[in-house]
Amino acid sequence: MLSVNEAIDSLLNGARRLVENEEIDLISALGRALSEDIIASMDVPPADNSAMDGYAFRHGDWRGAQSELPVSQRITAGSVPQPLEPGTAARIFTGAQVPDGADTVVMQEHCEASSDAVRILSLPVLSANIRPRAQDITAGQKILSAGHRMRGQDMGLLASQGIGKIPVYRRLKVAILSTGDELREPGQELQDGQIYNSNRFTMHGQLTAWGFDVVDMGVARDDPEAIRDLFARAAASADVIVSSGGVSVGEEDHVKDVVESLGSIDLWKIAIRPGKPFAFGQVNGTPFLGLPGNPVSVFVTLLIIGRPYLFCCQGIADTAIHPVQHTACLDQRGSAREVYIRVRLAEEGLVPFSSQSSGVLLSTSWSDGLVRQPLDQDIKQGDQVEFLPWPVLN
Repeated sequence: MLSVNEAIDSLLNGARRLVENEEIDLISALGRALSEDIIASMDVPPADNSAMDGYAFRHGDWRGAQSELPVSQRITAGSVPQPLEPGTAARIFTGAQVPDGADTVVMQEHCEASSDAVRILSLPVLSANIRPRAQDITAGQKILSAGHRMRGQDMGLLASQGIGKIPVYRRLKVAILSTGDELREPGQELQDGQIYNSNRFTMHGQLTAWGFDVVDMGVARDDPEAIRDLFARAAASADVIVSSGGVSVGEEDHVKDVVESLGSIDLWKIAIRPGKPFAFGQVNGTPFLGLPGNPVSVFVTLLIIGRPYLFCCQGIADTAIHPVQHTACLDQRGSAREVYIRVRLAEEGLVPFSSQSSGVLLSTSWSDGLVRQPLDQDIKQGDQVEFLPWPVLN
């Protein structure tokens, strides 16, 4: 069996971007991957502006707390000021452009003002309360890189440059399908021996949250021809196929054989718990990720192994889930497989769910993330461990 890192490296080494470029409105950019570097075309702010409501003046004109400066103009945000007359002050508001000739802004709270003059009671330091031109961004600066996945703050950043449309990669189309005679959809009545198809909704939710277009192919019966037909249609409909179930070695596990007849299985079985029977290959030239059938195994393997590969195919530069160090409130012997433990953040540290069975889906909703337990490494109370928090929805 490959280790988890070996499996991820193998997938990423063979991965390539599967989507072409397109241009979209900035307002629709959340979660999208940039296809080009973004270079600033202007300074931000474009001119010195005031960080406070107060008075703009020339620092050298102050003659003490008892002296007054005439107020020569009033400057609001969005207006164009006149050059400051020597020996005067300008009433100024937050965000307004500082006039030529002024080098300091004093807060209004430190002033006594009349209708046409102001007394500065406490002299601020030179250049106080002025945001200088290009404090934020300088024209010609690279502000975002190709492959960056857009967040809300990035949308605001590009808006500050006046950018209304951006170049991105088309959303990756991911076909999902499940196999199993026992599966029924929510809302249908269960007969003896049947279960609801939770995997379909887990995969759909995870893939949608990561920004992909999901092509839902439904469920195939445990019949080789039915599975073959569904996989062939999935390959023609999407950039990548993700399936759940049927990749183990049971008599009714037909996915592996069907995929090999339509393409190839390039990777099978990984030293991970939960989720050992994970497969990777291609169906009629379309990449294929074969997840196990147990619900927690589906969730964990799609997150840990599938997500980096899919992000790479989407053109996203940073494919990793970045771990943080936390204190473990658990004892667990090492294993010949890398173990992912569902845990919740508590005041005392990371607390495990009461059952780590691959069939206990409640543990994924209860928990805040996973503890990664490396191969053959014990975890004891108080140890510092790698914690992988659930990725944010976008």
